[in-house]
Amino acid sequence: MKPRYTLPALADLNSILDYIAAHSPQGGRRVQARIQAIIDLLPLYPGIGTRADDPATRRMAASPYRTVIFYEATETDITIHSIRHASRDPSDMPGARA
Repeated sequence: MKPRYTLPALADLNSILDYIAAHSPQGGRRVQARIQAIIDLLPLYPGIGTRADDPATRRMAASPYRTVIFYEATETDITIHSIRHASRDPSDMPGARA
């Protein structure tokens, strides 16, 4: 099972990496590698993340970077809904209660 990204998740990822790479290309590569390592784990361990407010959505931190990956795991699919910096307002993050 290969993780698939929603368009907002791809936009989030590109925005994060562009911002970091503008300040430090090496830092951008490190963050990208860490995020990818976490996403590569999800098909093997779909329940590894913590449940968000919405029980169908899980979140996984890409430590030591303050980045959080929001995803949904089903029997056949891993969907990456969002990749956000932890300092962003949590009320608009996937799985947050309205």
